[in-house]
Amino acid sequence: MTIAEVISIVRKLSPSEKLKLIRILLKDLDTVEDISPLEPFKTYDLPTLYNSFGAGTVLMKALQKKDSRN
Repeated sequence: MTIAEVISIVRKLSPSEKLKLIRILLKDLDTVEDISPLEPFKTYDLPTLYNSFGAGTVLMKALQKKDSRN
């Protein structure tokens, strides 16, 4: 069975059945060793919106545009 077939079947499940499936898959992943691509004791730079003042302006304009449509 391909992943596309599995996804097609999963999309037909009810929300509660999807949550049960997620829990089962997470439990399976929890027992697998070394699934994380991160290395211990290594520092990773994560992009954030801190000091990204242009992002705030873009978000504000998008909200104003949405409000003017309604």
